[in-house]
Amino acid sequence: MRTTGLSLRLASLDDALDIAKLSRDEIERGLPWSWTEDRVAASIRNPDTNVVVAGDHGAIAGFGIMLYRDDAAHLSLFCVKASNRRQGVGSAILRWLEDVARTAGARRIGLECRRDNAAARNFYGEHGYHEQVIARGYYRGKEDAVRLEKWLIAPEIPS
Repeated sequence: MRTTGLSLRLASLDDALDIAKLSRDEIERGLPWSWTEDRVAASIRNPDTNVVVAGDHGAIAGFGIMLYRDDAAHLSLFCVKASNRRQGVGSAILRWLEDVARTAGARRIGLECRRDNAAARNFYGEHGYHEQVIARGYYRGKEDAVRLEKWLIAPEIPS
């Protein structure tokens, strides 16, 4: 798939360090680095996880890591490099991951983002995600998170 001149593809182990650095610099700023190269590589190897990147090796514009469990998916990590934002890269990555989640039988997708990250909260809201709850101290006891959720298949209502 191509968007804004960038291709979307499954990440290879060669991408793990670039993804980890992007996470450290753009997502985990002010926190201890937890999405290291080894952790990203473990996600790439995990058969229950998809790691998708936008761009070529060494020039990644963004990525998403989604874990699939039973009838739910969890967006574990998502980032678009600052210089590539507002160009459709994030929307393309998220659509790709959502399509895979639907195909895998997921009924809903959950995620967390920093409470003070208004741009991310707006982005997810524009894509149909709804804020559920504030998780105090979610990030290493230092930062609050907002838990968001999107239903891909409407929840069943008990009769």
